[in-house]
Amino acid sequence: MNPVAVLFLGGTVLLAGCSGGEHEDLRQWMAGAAKDSKVRIPPIPQVAPYSPSRYQPEGALDPFRPAKIVPESNKAGAGKRPDLHRQKEELEQYPLESLVFIGVLQRGKDFHAIVKADNTLHRVKIGNYLGQDFGVVTKVSDFEISLRELIQDAGGDWIERTSVLQLQEQQESRK
Repeated sequence: MNPVAVLFLGGTVLLAGCSGGEHEDLRQWMAGAAKDSKVRIPPIPQVAPYSPSRYQPEGALDPFRPAKIVPESNKAGAGKRPDLHRQKEELEQYPLESLVFIGVLQRGKDFHAIVKADNTLHRVKIGNYLGQDFGVVTKVSDFEISLRELIQDAGGDWIERTSVLQLQEQQESRK
């Protein structure tokens, strides 16, 4: 006899043996478990009825007036603004991150910082401008240069921020 036919015949006999009525206890347990398990679904919440209200503009602000959209600081022209007509200093063409504070010179009571930009050394004192954000030097110390910058925010207003350029120590190469 063909081996495939023998396997087919054996599989059919096994299936026929499992399909007998000998599993009555299993069927009773399934019926009892299904009877006790009832799904509880919460009721749908009640939706409050919509009640429209009438717009009465007497004494109220007009929401469609263009002046309502403009921020208060722009209306009055308040806030600080940079002097766009003054002659720019040489170090204003460099971003603040590209400038390197190397050291300090002291002449009497005046401190002058030495700043490196594109392999050129520059002497900086209080009142000089640095960086591209209208930064004016407010303080020169042994370890840092303090700046007050004017930047424009998303609304077009000019705001002040303070920045610091710290002393960069040269690291000696060790071999």
